[in-house]
Amino acid sequence: MKRSPLAMLLLALLMEAPMHPYRMQQVIKERGQDQLVNVAQRNSVYQALDRLVREGLARPGETTREAGRPERTVYEITEEGSATLRRWLLEMVPAPAREFPEFPVALAFLSMLGPEQSRELLGRRISAVEERIAAIDGQAPPGLPRVFLIEDEYRAAMLRAELGWLRGVVDDLASGALTWDRALIEATLTQFSD
Repeated sequence: MKRSPLAMLLLALLMEAPMHPYRMQQVIKERGQDQLVNVAQRNSVYQALDRLVREGLARPGETTREAGRPERTVYEITEEGSATLRRWLLEMVPAPAREFPEFPVALAFLSMLGPEQSRELLGRRISAVEERIAAIDGQAPPGLPRVFLIEDEYRAAMLRAELGWLRGVVDDLASGALTWDRALIEATLTQFSD
């Protein structure tokens, strides 16, 4: 099975304890791990779990029914699922993934906007990044061991690095150290075209 962040998270949850998909989604949200994987659509967990079952990495266990609720199947991890989760960890931790976030793509075409509009938009991004950092910093329960916060620590560090970079670019735009106009763009296109 091709690894995915959601599949990995579901296997890790099943390592903790067997559970039904709805509970998995609840735990993901309670722990703030919905910032790591996209589970906005409830069906995402069910689809990923179906793939894990088809691949033999998880299996259905008992089915329960509570009064007034639909039947719920509890899933558990298989030996192969445990081995796969460990293998994925051993692959993912040392090797940076080739990811394709959209912000660098937008930056590649910043010259299509004017310097003033770019400064204003990047200023708004600064505010959004500051809010994200504050949210991450504020969500950790006191006394929780660092190992259980390591992904949040990493995310906050990456956001702080972005924040510093953004502030530098906005300062350069404000001072005129970074600027462009149509003439510069056309001259650059002419100079660097083959």
